[in-house]
Amino acid sequence: MTKLWKVGDLAKLTGLTVRTLRFYDQIGLFSPSAQTESGHRLYGESDLSRLHQILALKELGLSLEEVRSVLNGGQVSPLAILELQMERLREQIRHHENRLDLLRHVSKSVQREERLSAEDFASLLQAMKTEFEKPVFERRSSWERHLDRLGETLVEENENQEP
Repeated sequence: MTKLWKVGDLAKLTGLTVRTLRFYDQIGLFSPSAQTESGHRLYGESDLSRLHQILALKELGLSLEEVRSVLNGGQVSPLAILELQMERLREQIRHHENRLDLLRHVSKSVQREERLSAEDFASLLQAMKTEFEKPVFERRSSWERHLDRLGETLVEENENQEP
């Protein structure tokens, strides 16, 4: 038997609000696959896949209208979306590893009671500044790269579908 969730249960399961799920339904982006006799929304396992795709595309910077267009066009596979998410995560890991290396270097210098150079301080301050600015600049850059890859995927899939 297929597992079904009411809107409140799905909200708890996913960490989204009931209001968000209802809004997505209202705008036709994410509708339940079934309803109870009394009209309560029921979401199935296939709905979870669509919700993941919606949230992943939003995370990549697409507007809800763009998300709807991509998903309704059927031009991007769930696998392509997962690959974009994994690449974004790998970029974040590289960024954090670089920052960790810098902090280790400074920590070792402090432990040896060495005087930190101006370059060390500048690098540390730059990393901190980047961390504060990251929500704006990193997302913009990441979105542009991911949107470029998404566009490339759309073109490739269109070319593969043409007779």
